[in-house]
Amino acid sequence: MFEIDRDLSLHTDAEKLRMVVNNLLDNVGAGTLVAEGKETRTVDGESYVLETGLTADVSLVKAWKGDTEGNLIYRKTARNFNPNMATAARVTVAEVEELVEPGSLDPDCIHTPGIFVQRIIQGARYTKLIEKRTVRKRGEKSNAVVA
Repeated sequence: MFEIDRDLSLHTDAEKLRMVVNNLLDNVGAGTLVAEGKETRTVDGESYVLETGLTADVSLVKAWKGDTEGNLIYRKTARNFNPNMATAARVTVAEVEELVEPGSLDPDCIHTPGIFVQRIIQGARYTKLIEKRTVRKRGEKSNAVVA
């Protein structure tokens, strides 16, 4: 039988992933059920609850392009949680569609620096069935409103 240990928080898991390096003092949950079992601090006479960030042992992320040093570039919705997961884990394993040599990525486009990536692999044979673009011509009697 499995036992799940979960604490009550006013923050989403995504927000807690972003808090990995820093803890957060939050006054919203102070003195409520949210604060039970958590460290509280008083600053300037106001009570705060110490919310700690989430960490993971291993993180598996999928990137569009990466170099052999571990610098990663994500595309589209992969940018939502992959950068946070890569920085929140002790060991990050990245799968990339395209693996390039160091220096060939534009530094301004890198979403995850290589310092956060411990292992990188190049995937093979990507078929993106959902990414097919379909366009049909409009008929003469279109109901679309163009402003």
